[in-house]
Amino acid sequence: MTMDYDATKLDEVVLALPHFNSQTDHGVTRAWKGFDWDSLDRLHAQGFISNPKSKAKSVVLTEEGARVAEELFRRHFGKAG
Repeated sequence: MTMDYDATKLDEVVLALPHFNSQTDHGVTRAWKGFDWDSLDRLHAQGFISNPKSKAKSVVLTEEGARVAEELFRRHFGKAG
């Protein structure tokens, strides 16, 4: 996929997502590098991705999942114009 996108918006969301699952202990805040398991389970239940509960480090997007993912990416990160 080649499209012009707003890297600042993308970086803000990438930075914001770890906040969702962060934990502070002794003044140090840590976050898992992956996505929230409950979110992945919900995406799987909606038919957007393959079952995330596997040994693979990635999931497969269904045809509909890939279409919706692209629409959402364009909506949230695409540059106007």
